[in-house]
Amino acid sequence: MKACVFGGSGFLGSHVADVLVSRGYDVTIFDSRASVYLQKGEKMIVGSILDKDAVYNAIEGCDVVYNFAGIADIDEAKNKPIQTVEVNILGNTIILDACRSHGVKRFVFASSVYVYSDSGSFYRSSKQACELIIENFHEAYGLSYTILRYGSLYGPRADERNWIFRILKQAITEEKITREGDGEELREYIHVEDAARCSVDILSKEYENEYVILTGYQQLKIRNLMVMIREMLGNRIELEFLPNESNVHYEITPYSFNPRIAKKLVSHHYLDMGQGLLQCLKEIYKKEHHYEELNGVMVEGDQ
Repeated sequence: MKACVFGGSGFLGSHVADVLVSRGYDVTIFDSRASVYLQKGEKMIVGSILDKDAVYNAIEGCDVVYNFAGIADIDEAKNKPIQTVEVNILGNTIILDACRSHGVKRFVFASSVYVYSDSGSFYRSSKQACELIIENFHEAYGLSYTILRYGSLYGPRADERNWIFRILKQAITEEKITREGDGEELREYIHVEDAARCSVDILSKEYENEYVILTGYQQLKIRNLMVMIREMLGNRIELEFLPNESNVHYEITPYSFNPRIAKKLVSHHYLDMGQGLLQCLKEIYKKEHHYEELNGVMVEGDQ
């Protein structure tokens, strides 16, 4: 079986590519930058999803195609509406048309719980548009799909666009965590490795032509998350709450707009958030302080 993962060099896409390889897929990663996580069984293509010929060639012979490509940061999308529409909507449609032409058995799209919301600005509206176009391709050409609506992700391989990564890095480097808002906002965080595993589980027949929600398993207040991190770091961290000057993020729930109802996929096992945060802290600490792990012990490396 062959799979192509667009956006497979990124945070979530790279983990999904790894799970696909572990389950016997021959994987091609297509991204605008080369993956630093490339492993045996993964082929790399560097290109743009707006390049029709490159996309068509990459998908040839594939059974499954994932699309994680595009602008995924809400604040970036708000500041770049034209680019967001071009890359997220047109890029996804180019991939869909290539899937149709090559007879792909399943197209998997990375959407967001923000499609339910009035928040999320151009990011949200681009995801809503993509979902409708995917339905159109199914109705017109019989292209099978699964749409995954992700909640808040965290875990290894994240970067500055990920809020948990940013506050963990700030905690380590500045002994401080800053948050816009009062911290009463609720989130259901899901570890990226759990999300990636579920993102491949949905290739079963049960989830064909379905919408699936992938979020965490319990609601957590932002304030409580910050306190948890402070306790993990010996109560040395200052917590700072600033006036919220942005209205692009939801507070308690994303649910206000009501597109097609999705099933929520609940895994039989998942990584506890406390353990997941410790994993992230260790990864960031090693990078920021030039430490390496040797037989389970942190030792100072070459700088």
